[in-house]
Amino acid sequence: MSENLYIPEAATKAEKYESVIPQIEALISGEPDLYANLANISSALKEAFGFFWVGFYLVKETQLVLGPFQGPIACTRISLGKGVCGTAWQQAKTQLVPDVEAFPGHIACSSASKSEIVVPVFRGDQVAMVLDVDSDKLDDFDGTDQLYLEKLMGILGGML
Repeated sequence: MSENLYIPEAATKAEKYESVIPQIEALISGEPDLYANLANISSALKEAFGFFWVGFYLVKETQLVLGPFQGPIACTRISLGKGVCGTAWQQAKTQLVPDVEAFPGHIACSSASKSEIVVPVFRGDQVAMVLDVDSDKLDDFDGTDQLYLEKLMGILGGML
């Protein structure tokens, strides 16, 4: 696949995901390097949807450690159960947060972040990493984002 992303301009959010996910899958399916794939996934999602911050935190022993991302600098390490990312890891469940200020224990890596979705990526039955997506708008994520990001992270997890 060429390293160009086709993003339908006048499409619904679901239609954009339906277009972008197969392109991402094609882009990463022939590449064995995890970091290259995580970088391209982050870039494609940021480009397609204009998210404020998109990236991965990888499970390394007892912490999540920052991996490839797109956006402003970020927190480097997050402990199990801390913040939205640490909670997604601990609960092995997507966290959809309409207002990060209302999330108990939220870690403010950037004061510009207003809402967030964090999706775990599984290797077998264990969380191997999380996808973290932040918006600079309140209540910017919904069930459509959750459905399609979980689908994409399922594809990624199947490649681990």
